[in-house]
Amino acid sequence: MHAKPGWWGTVSLLVAILLGACSLLREPPAERALDLEPLLSAAGFHVVPADTPEKRAQLQSLTPAKVLYHVTGGQPRYWFADPYNCQCLYVGDEKAYQEYQKLRLQKQLADEQREAAMVNEAAAADMMMGPWW
Repeated sequence: MHAKPGWWGTVSLLVAILLGACSLLREPPAERALDLEPLLSAAGFHVVPADTPEKRAQLQSLTPAKVLYHVTGGQPRYWFADPYNCQCLYVGDEKAYQEYQKLRLQKQLADEQREAAMVNEAAAADMMMGPWW
């Protein structure tokens, strides 16, 4: 019993998408920073440029491309260091962080919907080819 070639095309596409998704999990920090910076800005984080040698040295000492926080005066202050692209620090409060989380979730859902649409399109194309392919 032989599987239809269209079926293998769909399976190949699914494997490619899954491998792509896995590679996103290991996205290099510089690319991750480029991906997240628009969300941080839209959420209300402020950009603090590392425009002196002292600030650049401090920026290099921070964990890059990851939103972290510290508590100052009983309030959390969130920050995101990008020593790769903008050579800057994004700084935000709790409100900005909550907005960032919301925007990040919306982006993730949109990305997943786009991937699902690609899979559905490939499956529909396979079905249209019929058994003669």
